[in-house]
Amino acid sequence: MECLHLVLMVAMTMVVVMYGEGDIKTGFYTSSCPKSESIVWSTVEKYFDKDPTLAAALLRLHFHDCFVQGCDASVLIDSPSSERKALPNLGLRGFQVIDDAKSQLEAACPGVVSCADILALAARDAVDLSGGPSWGVPTGRRDGRVSLSSDTSNLPGPADSVAVQRQKFAAKGLDDHDLVTLVAFLQPLQTLCPKAGDGSQRVALDKDSQLKFDVSFFKNVRDGYGILESDQRLWGDASTRRVVENYAGNVRGLLGVRFNFEFPKAMIKMSTIDVKTGLEGEI
Repeated sequence: MECLHLVLMVAMTMVVVMYGEGDIKTGFYTSSCPKSESIVWSTVEKYFDKDPTLAAALLRLHFHDCFVQGCDASVLIDSPSSERKALPNLGLRGFQVIDDAKSQLEAACPGVVSCADILALAARDAVDLSGGPSWGVPTGRRDGRVSLSSDTSNLPGPADSVAVQRQKFAAKGLDDHDLVTLVAFLQPLQTLCPKAGDGSQRVALDKDSQLKFDVSFFKNVRDGYGILESDQRLWGDASTRRVVENYAGNVRGLLGVRFNFEFPKAMIKMSTIDVKTGLEGEI
């Protein structure tokens, strides 16, 4: 296992070098705000202990942020015409976790840590707390000033065909492998209000392990139990089906290693979409 850990760390370093942009790097706040990551971690843990479903909410929040205007925290802006008010984002939760972490960071290091970085760190910590892998998060993003609800049309939707999903992911520099891998982050832990429900009821998208980050989602898709149309369509497309098969294999040990290796790479890749650095944006 020590060898595997070393391989994972080397691979994550290579991914950061490959996909890092501008001043983004792991340990960006080592001198300017050395306790930044521990503050975010303890905040996420506090809320996770009270409500484990917030892990999924934080993952989704980061995803929705990165797919619109890039990973710049524009999803947090609260105005009548902002992304936050758009139909695909009305079910987003976890804002209080980010606000809490930001308040603590402002008290410790005023004007240093961006909300965009808090979102990225919180997503990583949410996965870790849910039993998934951890990874070094490249930081140094700056926050965007523009947030428009009309820009949310590029968000992947639950009824999207694989072709549409592929197009939306490709527009962000993500391939089929990233698509299938990140579906696990966006959907297995997520809950969905049923169309005929009263809004207070939720349906788990992963029937076997709703509050745990694992590969049951892919097994469900393979076996025909995907809840959303877009989930099950991954099995019908030859390219995405191969990735699902790799993750939903029968050798449990190799399965866990494969997914825990690939997921952090895809997350780091996604978290560098159109980031703002240097003099762009604000803190």
